[in-house]
Amino acid sequence: MLASLGATQATPVGDANWAGTGGPAGETHFSQLSAINSGNVAKLGLAWSLDLPGEHSLEAVPLAVDGVLYFTGQMSAVYAVDAVSGKLLWHYDPETYLRRPLHQRYVMPVNRGVAYWNGKVFVGTLDGRLIALDARTGKPAWSVQTLAEDSRQTITGAPRVFNDKVVIGNGGGDFGARGYVTAYDTETGHEVWRFYTVPGNPADGFEQPAMKMAADTWRGQWWKTGTGGTVWDSMTYDPELNRLYIGTGNSGPYNPRVRTEGVGDNLFLASIVALDADTGRYIWHYQVNPQEAWDYKATANISLADMEIGGQQHKVLMQAPTNGFFYVVDRENGKLLGAEKYGKVTWAKGVDLKTGRPIEEPGIRYEKGPVTFWPSPYGAHNWQPMAFSPRTGLAYIPYMQLAARYSEDAEYMARLKKGGARETAFGGGAQFETLVVDGDDGKGALVAWDPVAQKIRWKVAYPSMWNGGVLATAGGLVFQGDADGIFHGYDASTGAEAWHYDAKLGIIAAPITYTVRGVQFVSILVGYGGAAGLNSKFVNRGWKYGQQPRRLLTFKLGGKARLPGTAPRDLKVAALDDPALKLNEAEVAEGAALYGSNCAMCHGMALQSSGAPAPDLRESAIALKREDLAVFLPSGAASPSGMPRFEEFSPEQIRGLHMYIRAGAREALGLRKPTEKLQGAGRF
Repeated sequence: MLASLGATQATPVGDANWAGTGGPAGETHFSQLSAINSGNVAKLGLAWSLDLPGEHSLEAVPLAVDGVLYFTGQMSAVYAVDAVSGKLLWHYDPETYLRRPLHQRYVMPVNRGVAYWNGKVFVGTLDGRLIALDARTGKPAWSVQTLAEDSRQTITGAPRVFNDKVVIGNGGGDFGARGYVTAYDTETGHEVWRFYTVPGNPADGFEQPAMKMAADTWRGQWWKTGTGGTVWDSMTYDPELNRLYIGTGNSGPYNPRVRTEGVGDNLFLASIVALDADTGRYIWHYQVNPQEAWDYKATANISLADMEIGGQQHKVLMQAPTNGFFYVVDRENGKLLGAEKYGKVTWAKGVDLKTGRPIEEPGIRYEKGPVTFWPSPYGAHNWQPMAFSPRTGLAYIPYMQLAARYSEDAEYMARLKKGGARETAFGGGAQFETLVVDGDDGKGALVAWDPVAQKIRWKVAYPSMWNGGVLATAGGLVFQGDADGIFHGYDASTGAEAWHYDAKLGIIAAPITYTVRGVQFVSILVGYGGAAGLNSKFVNRGWKYGQQPRRLLTFKLGGKARLPGTAPRDLKVAALDDPALKLNEAEVAEGAALYGSNCAMCHGMALQSSGAPAPDLRESAIALKREDLAVFLPSGAASPSGMPRFEEFSPEQIRGLHMYIRAGAREALGLRKPTEKLQGAGRF
């Protein structure tokens, strides 16, 4: 027997609205609406589209509240749009690039949405603010800074709301940030409670008893090296038990021999933690990766349901985190009920259901040298939401496959051994290189997973791994967009394609459905990008920066609207060259290192851009001449679009960067033999 939960919002109620980022109930991305169903979905057509100038990476799940859609763009800007006509009602720009411009360097410009409660819309901003907006006008009601002024943390996830509280976490674990979540009063913005996910310096005392317990699982001076464990996306409210479940992130530094002397589980990294929703008090935890060492995280969406397992009824939560196992946990007590591989996983043989601990393969902690296994740090499933249907009893997972070679950073570890500073640089004593080893690496799929039987029921393969989130409906349908721009509607029971639409740009966001005056609509944001830049050689589908408009698309039965003309995909690199420039190989190598540590996250590893969130510098006219690059980098001219300013780069560094870009352009044009220096720049 399977059942979904009641509505998680006090206002508004009913399945006509999509009032929370995870849907009407339990973060399942499931809707009870069925006017659009497997019998008539072939008649689904475009009702309207809205172009969003200036946007590139669109990850948000829109909210639909009483005939209005609310969503965010990549720079935390909020839009309100009439849900029937597509008319823009208001637009709010928090101008994050003016407030804390350095934060643009810590993460690619993305945002996954807003929360709604009692006439207010709440957004977390890249620079760390939580802002309450009047839902009718878009004017700020209050704003609070949730991060310390000297932190390297950022906010990209959507807030969650319940019982007059709005909760927000943050990112930054890759740089060693200490994770926490904070609840604020929805009317005043006053802090109600805060829960830290990892312990601080014991000499300062422990904020909660749970932190003293967690400190027993760490060794050394972790508060100096960095910890990680940030809550940058997954938070699920349980109205039946009045609990909040949070999913915590990876370690930082990655290498446990740096942060914890290779000892201890390091709670609460890579964990699901249950908190009392009123007080933030710790109740229980389940850790998916004790002593995390691979950039694995439990930040995928956590879905709630009631189901029968082994002849007994359980209130469960489900998660498919990056490590490739699908977990079913009793949400009353934190007991593990099931954990099996939903894709290619070789870092562990399995999970011991008695202890809840993974059965790790030998050598995976790269302490004896480089080791290759699946999945990569990208994960078998990343942030793109899965859906769960209580009608079919299946979870629908946006699956990815990619291998990685893990090794210690020998240079970092040697410096550490000599007494060098334990800086919390990205990676921290570990190096990861993503690889294609077998024929399915770099590819993706939509996997229909049976959480009771712990097996795949059906699977639809995709040629690329970086695809969109999922929506399931009571109409027997599952909707998902893919990297090639096709928006699919599948039969939820069989996986047979029942409908598709060419959106003319790759999709990474999840769709929603809602009704207005008895008419059911399906909406989705179309804007390829986000973390695609980190592995562009695997996920480049030919979308060019600034060529394909970013859009909000809305469909209904009998819709007749047409998309405006859109530039087609183009996989050819239109590289520019200055034949008069003579390359200096030493400077090319210096520029490769500078690019890898400052530019690759957005412009793409080894200069290979996937089209967003930033352009391919081999094609850039600004990067053609060193003089132009020297003027542009410190100017901040593109800060409103997410491009940081680099005022500290010396003339010699800019010269090296220019040489590296020009060398890469010549490789693309076939005027220069490919080199390992260029191909390797920008690895994890």
